[in-house]
Amino acid sequence: MKKNFIISIFLLISLSLFAQKELKGVIKDNNNLEIFGANVYWLNTNTGTTTNETGTFSIPYKKEYKKLIISFVGYKTDTINVSSTKPINHYLTESNTLNEVAVSAKKNSTQRSYLQTQNLVTINSDELLKAACCNLSESFETNPSIDVNFSDALTGTKQIQMLGLTSPYLLITQENIPSIRGAAQAFGLTFTPGTWVESIQITKGAGSVVNGFESISGQINTELVKPSTNHKFYLNAYGALGGRLEFNTHFNQKVSEKWQTGLYVHGNYRGEKFDKNKDNFLDNPLAEQINVMNRWQYTDAEKGWVSFINFRYLDDSKQVGEVGFDPEVDKGSNTVWGSEIKTKRFDTSVKVGYVFPDMPFQNMGFQAAYSNHKQDSYFGLRDYNIQHQSFYSSFVFSSIIGDTRNKFKTGASLTYDNYEEFVSELLSPNFNRKENSVGAFFEYAYDNADNLSVTAGVRLDHHNLLGTFVTPRLHMRYVPWERGVLRASVGRGKRSANIFAENQQFFASSRAITIESSGGNIYGLDPEEAWNYGVSFLQGYKLFGRKGDVTFDFYQTNFSNQVVVDWENPQEISFYNLEGKSIANSFQVEMNQNIIPYFNTRFSYKFYDVSTDYKSGNLAKTLQAKHRFFANVSYETKTEESDASWKFDVTYNWIGEQRLPNTNNQLPTYSDSYNLLNTQITKVFSKKFEMYAGAENITNYKQKNPILGSDNPFGANFDTTIVYAPVFGSNFYAGLRFKID
Repeated sequence: MKKNFIISIFLLISLSLFAQKELKGVIKDNNNLEIFGANVYWLNTNTGTTTNETGTFSIPYKKEYKKLIISFVGYKTDTINVSSTKPINHYLTESNTLNEVAVSAKKNSTQRSYLQTQNLVTINSDELLKAACCNLSESFETNPSIDVNFSDALTGTKQIQMLGLTSPYLLITQENIPSIRGAAQAFGLTFTPGTWVESIQITKGAGSVVNGFESISGQINTELVKPSTNHKFYLNAYGALGGRLEFNTHFNQKVSEKWQTGLYVHGNYRGEKFDKNKDNFLDNPLAEQINVMNRWQYTDAEKGWVSFINFRYLDDSKQVGEVGFDPEVDKGSNTVWGSEIKTKRFDTSVKVGYVFPDMPFQNMGFQAAYSNHKQDSYFGLRDYNIQHQSFYSSFVFSSIIGDTRNKFKTGASLTYDNYEEFVSELLSPNFNRKENSVGAFFEYAYDNADNLSVTAGVRLDHHNLLGTFVTPRLHMRYVPWERGVLRASVGRGKRSANIFAENQQFFASSRAITIESSGGNIYGLDPEEAWNYGVSFLQGYKLFGRKGDVTFDFYQTNFSNQVVVDWENPQEISFYNLEGKSIANSFQVEMNQNIIPYFNTRFSYKFYDVSTDYKSGNLAKTLQAKHRFFANVSYETKTEESDASWKFDVTYNWIGEQRLPNTNNQLPTYSDSYNLLNTQITKVFSKKFEMYAGAENITNYKQKNPILGSDNPFGANFDTTIVYAPVFGSNFYAGLRFKID
C-alpha cells in the first residue's frame, strides 16, 4: 500500500506541469563567487525563492511584479526594478554598516527556512561562536534540534541524537559527501574542529534521495570554510580548567586569478589527571590530536566552473582508565585497568560543479572522496581494531521540465567499503568484509513560488550484501496564510549496522558479547530498514513590533527491521534482529523571539516516546529522557561608533528522568532529572581581536556512581556505560580569536 501511495503521488505531480513566465538569474558576491541560500522575492508578495548551490534562481513573473528584493546575511539588501523576463546577473556587496551586519547576523544565527520544501534548520558561524565549540560534536549545545548526550564514563565523548534516535540513523555529510559512518561513528564528530565549520544544515525526517539511501531520521550537513571567503589569517586558542588545551590556525592565500588555497591546523592536548568523584578512574581522558587540512578552490565564474579539492590527515590518541594506569607497564595485565584508543585517518575529496552559462537553471556536478581510517584500541583485556577504507562518488545533473517551476535532479552514485575488524574475545574474532553499491536516482521538484512546493524522489540501489532495493522520499510544503508554513514528509531508509564500531562503549565493561545470527550477510544480521513520517508547522509573527516564530514538529520512525542492542542482562550485551515493533515518536515545540535589538531568546520543549520489543518484552529506550526543556538567551551591546562590543550567551537544559537498564538493583529503574546551565561572555575589541570566557555545568551537577564495580574493574559487575549526566562537573574555560583579512 505504501509503495502504491508513493507512486500515485508521483503520477499526480507529473500531471501538474504547465507553462508560466519565469525570471531567472545568478547572484554573486564581489569576488565573482556564487552565493548559495540568498533570498529572492517580489516586494509585498509571498512569492519568493532561494538561490541554489550555483547561485542561480528562478521565480514566477507577472506584469504587476515591479520590484525584486535580494538579501543575504552580511550583505546589503538590494531592490531591483524589473520590467521584463530578461535574465539577471546581480552582485551583492558586503554591508559597510557595522550595526546592520550585527543585527542581521544575530537574528539569523539559526535560520528556519520559510521557502525550502524540507524541514531545514541552518546554523551559521555566529551561532557556533556562542559556545567554545571545539569540535563538531559540541556544535549543537545552543540549538535544540539536536540532543547532546554522554556515551560513557571514560572517553568524555558526546553522542548526538535527533528524533529520539542515535547518530548512526542520521546521514552525516561534509559538503554533501557522506563522512561520519562506518569506523568513524564513535569518535568521528570529534575529528572536525569547530573553527573549520562555516555552517551546519539540519534536515529533519527523510533526506533527499540525491544523498543516498542510509538516511532514516534526518541529515546533518557541514559546510567548511572556503579559502575565498575565510580570513587570510585566523588564530583561535582555548584553555580549560579541565586540562584541555586547543589551538587552531588558518592560512588562506590567493594563488592566481582562479586558484585559492587554505591550510588549516588544529591541535588539542589534555595531559592532566582528574578524579573528582574518587572512584580511582579518570574523569576525562588523557588525549592528543593533530589535525591538518589543505583545501584548494578553483573558480571560473565566466565559464561556469567551480571546484574544491581537500586533503586531510588526523592523528588522535586517548588514554582512559584507572588513575595509576601506565600503558608501558600495565597494558595486557589484570592488575590495573586501562585503555588506549589510537586513530589515524587520511581522507581526500574533489568536487566539480558546472553551470551552463546560457542556462543558469541547468547545472551538473561530480564529487568523489576516499578515506582510510585505522583504529587500534584495547579496553582492559579486550582488543578492538578496525581499518576502514572507503570510496564514494556521485554525479548529479539538474535542469527543468518546461519551466523553472518544474525542476529535476538525476544521477548515479557508487560506494565501496573495505572493513578489516578484529574483536579479541569472540570465537571468530575477524569480521572482515567488503561492501559496495551502485545506485541511480531521480528527484522532481514542483514549486509555484506562492504557496505550494513538492519534492518527490526515488532511488534504486544494488548492494552486494543488502540486495537490490528502492528508497522513495516525498516532501510537501504548503503556505496557508502569511508567514505560516505547513510541511509533511515520508520516506524509507536502509542501512547496514556496524555493531562494534557504533557501540564501542560496551567494550569497557565485563559484559559478554553475544550475536544471535539469523544468517544475514553482515555479522549474521539483516539490514536495518525504517519508514519515517513527519509533519511540521512554522509560524512567523511580530510581538510588540519584534520578530518571532514558533514551530511544532511531530515525527515517527517505524522500523520494519532493526538490529536490537539488548543490555537488559547485566552480564551480557546481545545483538539480534527485531522481532516485533520498534517505534520512535518525537514531538517538539520551539519559539524564537527578539525582545529588543540584539537581545534574542529561544525556548524549546521536547517529548519522546521510543520503545522496542526486546526478548524480555516491550521496553522504553534506555538513557532517553521522555521530557526535555531548553532555553537560550543571547544579548550583544552594539554601537554605530565602534567595532567593540560585549556578547552574553546563556543556555539552560532540563533533562527529565531516564530509564536505566537492569543492574540487579545496583542502580534504580529511573535516573533523577537534572539541570544544566552554560554561559559564555565575549569581549570584541575590534574586527581583528576578541576574547571569550565561559562556564559549562555551572551548577556542578554530577552523576553519582557513574562506574559500576570501579573497585574491581576485572570483576563481573564492572560497567562504565550507564551514563546519563555529567561525570566531571563544572568546567571553566577562556580563549581568544585573532584574524587578519
